[in-house]
Amino acid sequence: MSPGMKKILFICLLLLVVAIGVLHYITPGYLILFHDTYRRVSYFPIAIGAILYGVWGGLLIAVLSCISFVPHLLMFWFQGPEAYYSELSEIIFYLAAGLVIGLISSRENQLRKKYQQLSEKLATSYKRLHAQAGQLVKAEKQLGKAQKLSMLGHVSASLAHEIKNPLASIKGAAEILADEVPPSHPKHEFVEIMKSEISRLNNSVEEVLTYCRGQQAANKDRLEPLDDIIDKVAQLLDPQIQEKSIGLIWGQKGAGIQVEEAAMIQVLLNILLNAVDAVLKNGKICISHYQESKGYRIDVEDNGPGLAPEKYDEVFQSFTSFKEGGTGLGLSITRKIVERLGGTIQVRKSEMGGALFSIFLPDKKSFAN
Repeated sequence: MSPGMKKILFICLLLLVVAIGVLHYITPGYLILFHDTYRRVSYFPIAIGAILYGVWGGLLIAVLSCISFVPHLLMFWFQGPEAYYSELSEIIFYLAAGLVIGLISSRENQLRKKYQQLSEKLATSYKRLHAQAGQLVKAEKQLGKAQKLSMLGHVSASLAHEIKNPLASIKGAAEILADEVPPSHPKHEFVEIMKSEISRLNNSVEEVLTYCRGQQAANKDRLEPLDDIIDKVAQLLDPQIQEKSIGLIWGQKGAGIQVEEAAMIQVLLNILLNAVDAVLKNGKICISHYQESKGYRIDVEDNGPGLAPEKYDEVFQSFTSFKEGGTGLGLSITRKIVERLGGTIQVRKSEMGGALFSIFLPDKKSFAN
């Protein structure tokens, strides 16, 4: 109960006590029934005062009720000691009622406050336990990921030897073919693509190994125009794009942007492969890149189903995939590569209706066309 409401109730109790005293005064002495009713009604404000305000509240209302009972006592002054003392005993009962009920009410209030404090402590303990339980669940998930990464590290180390040996043989064969196919030959371009993709595949294996070991990949020094890298990635994905009749749209282009070739090929391949898988037949994918004040931005968006906002952070976590057969490592490795380059990658809803992957990289070097 608010303090204001308590004050109002206390004033009402005082007015009730005064009203009973006035009734005793104006009611003739021979109307004994009315006077008996008034003095019994006096117990109500005493009890209410004791319950609401404790011992002191009950005693105060009891004393005021005794004062209001004085006009009634005066009527029995000349009727002899027996009648007078019989009525006077009512005052003792008023005081006793205020004291006893006040003590019980005060005790109950103390217990209520004690239980309330205990309840608040329990609520605080529950919140703390809930937070600790959340931390334990998070730690358990991180431990599970660490165990998966550890297992993947052991498997990938063995797998790397199995992949690198055939790659070395394929690379040697490609170099022999390159010697036999002169630059003027119409298929010389495909031989060069084969050699380039063998090198990129070798770099990709190294990136996976580095990621699984939790190490930082070594920086690559070779910078290439971003337009050339996008064209190369589009050429590599041309069969998948043609198979689904996807419209590849070139958005805004920023002049003079150079990036690390091997790293950006891996990044764009992972993002574009996800976009190709996401869009339906005859879908659309838009690629834009432009200069900003402190670097440059690359946007890849599509008109696929997109992602729910609550999945924006999950999509970059290891072993998290929202497509059937996905490993959950592509975008996680992509983010690691972007962060190694000093940049950031985010996903949000595209104006085309699907997902928009936005990469920001700090400016290192530019060239003039």
